[in-house]
This record gives sequence, structure tokens and C-alpha cells, in this order.
Amino acid sequence: MEPAGFDDELAPEPPPGEGFETSWPVRTGDIDPSNRLRFDGVARYLQDIGTDNLDATPLGKTDPMWIVRRTVIDVFEPIHFPDRVHMRRWCSSMSTRWSNMRVALTTPKGGRVETEGFWINISKDTGMPTRISDGALEMLARTTDQHRLRWRAWLTEPVPAESPTDLHFPLRATDIDPFNHLNNAAYWHAIEELLVDAPALAAAPHRAVIEYLTPVLAGERVTLRHRYDGGVLTVWFVVTGASGEPTVRTVAKVAPKA
Repeated sequence: MEPAGFDDELAPEPPPGEGFETSWPVRTGDIDPSNRLRFDGVARYLQDIGTDNLDATPLGKTDPMWIVRRTVIDVFEPIHFPDRVHMRRWCSSMSTRWSNMRVALTTPKGGRVETEGFWINISKDTGMPTRISDGALEMLARTTDQHRLRWRAWLTEPVPAESPTDLHFPLRATDIDPFNHLNNAAYWHAIEELLVDAPALAAAPHRAVIEYLTPVLAGERVTLRHRYDGGVLTVWFVVTGASGEPTVRTVAKVAPKA
């Protein structure tokens, strides 16, 4: 089963030789002014290794479409430019329609980031969650004996009331994916924007979690409602619809590692 909550450790790596591995240089478009690999850069790397993993296996044909419901990023030692990132991806728990996929990022200069994503298999015909193919289930099971993964939200704190600190989060055309949704990595732009005022949080070991509840669509107006309290940053992505009723589409939290 999945870890019980926000403070739990991620599953350990499987034996050598299992999982999918690749590497590439830290990209200059993914770093901040201190040369630190940003959260949105990490999120893009997770998307890219996921695509490469599918392409390198029969899953690219049998199970080609997946969406992420939650991403966990544990920064033990920040990754900086210039350096080269080595990534290892494997399944840490699973069910018949979704799986937790771990990716470990390490570098020759000592950078270390551990991640996990809750990925849902989507039917290309209906756009709805669907059963993972038998071949994919067999492949995923090679690195885990946890076969009864269930979804449970970690970030359940109620959204605060409207505040003068609320920020408009403009959507750009380049942020929108083929589903007409805000791309997973683009949400992290907002987190990076708010972390500018909390440099100590990003400088020390920390955990960042984002849970995508309902997609943000192109053209919607997004407000960032946030709280920085006790060294912990929590962000709610709020969309106000035509009825005037605000809804929380996504929640994120960044906190020092325990």
C-alpha cells in the first residue's frame, strides 16, 4: 500500500538491474539564479523519463496514456548546474488501474532528490481510468510486492478565506498540454514564485507534495491562496467559475524534512 501520509518515508530502491535508468545534463532552462534545479525542472524530468520508459518497453503501445494525481519530491541535497543527472525509475506499489512510480535523481557532484508519483492509467478511447494490461502489470510487479494501492489524499487542510495576500496566477499558452489542461510542471512555477520569499526552506532538506484534484483548464482564472507558517508553505490553486463559486483544483505543500 501507499505510504500513510505526508511525513512517511518513500519506498527503498529495488535490487540492482531492476527499473529503468537514464541520464542527461542539467538543463540551463530549468535552474534558478543560484543554479539550483527548480521544482518545475524536476517535474519535467519526471515526465520525460516516464515517456522514455514507456517508449523503451511494450507499455508504449499497450498502456500509452497516464496522468499523475500526486507528486512527492524529497530534496536531500539540491541539484545544481553544471552537473549530470542520473535517474532510476521503478514501481513501488500498484493496483490494477494505477501505480506509485519512484524516481531517484543523483549526480556526480552529490545532488540527491527522491520522488514518487501516483500515476493513473487512462484509456485513450474514453479518457477515463482503465485496467492496466496484463503485460504491464507483470512488469510493474517485478519491483514491488504491494499490489493493493489505494488513493488517499495527504493534503486535506481547508482552504483559507479570501485574503489580500491572494495572487493571480496567469496561464500562458505554453503551459497548456494536449488535454487542454495546465501542464503538471507548470503548477510548480507558482511554488517557485512563492519560495522566493522563503529562501531558507529551499536551502535545507525539504519535502514538496502536490496533489492534482481537478484539472485547471486553458482560459480559467487561477488564484493562489497561500500560507507560510512555522517554516511550512501551503498553496491552494483556486478557480472561480461562471457561478462565482470558488473551487480548489490543486493543493501543494513544502516543508522541512523531518
